Amino acid sequence: MGEFSPIHWLIVLAIIVLLFGGKKIPEVMRGLGEGIRSFKEGMHGNTTTAPPPTPAAPAAAPSSTPVEEKK
Repeated sequence: MGEFSPIHWLIVLAIIVLLFGGKKIPEVMRGLGEGIRSFKEGMHGNTTTAPPPTPAAPAAAPSSTPVEEKK
């Protein structure tokens, strides 16, 4: 058993495209990149990740006090 030749890499690439499809491959690669980045940050001890976004406060509800009308 030796090294992979370019023909072997083309066969592997074709199998990957058949399994995942052309649209799914960028999503898989993005997830892989984020996982590697997270792993490297964990190895170096960098914990400068952004905190999760806080949910926006609901709009102020109308008050229950009756409004006086002027006549």
